[in-house]
Amino acid sequence: MSLDRPSPLYAAPDDWRAYSGVLSRRIFAFILDYFIVALLCIPAAVVLFVISIATLGLGFFLYPALFVIVAGLYFGLTLGGPNQASLGMRAFGIAMMRTDGRPLDFMTAIVHLVLFWIINSFLTPLILLVGLFTDRGRLIHDLLLGTVIARM
Repeated sequence: MSLDRPSPLYAAPDDWRAYSGVLSRRIFAFILDYFIVALLCIPAAVVLFVISIATLGLGFFLYPALFVIVAGLYFGLTLGGPNQASLGMRAFGIAMMRTDGRPLDFMTAIVHLVLFWIINSFLTPLILLVGLFTDRGRLIHDLLLGTVIARM
């Protein structure tokens, strides 16, 4: 298998039915994913507290960035993993794929998350309107990275 050819396992489907209802599923998956990240922050805060005691208080400086670290690891490991979907996305039957057919890696998942946060901070209510007018319901950060969300 050549590295230049797209893998049929990771390629975005051409059938329009794979993209119907994806935008609403994406919203509910987002809510579930951030609930999971908030729950994961609890044991991470306990571990960080123990590390802070062991480092004589230096670990306490990481508390303001704890949510960002946990969310980055969560989305990087789940979207960049073999399922190419976070737990919320898997619960609602959607997955992220690259349009060039290559599998999503950890860094692409992190960049996708960072672009989402940056664009969402400027276009908070309008970010979902883009999905109504683009092919496959893609949002701005999907267009910039060459990714697509489709039903599994």
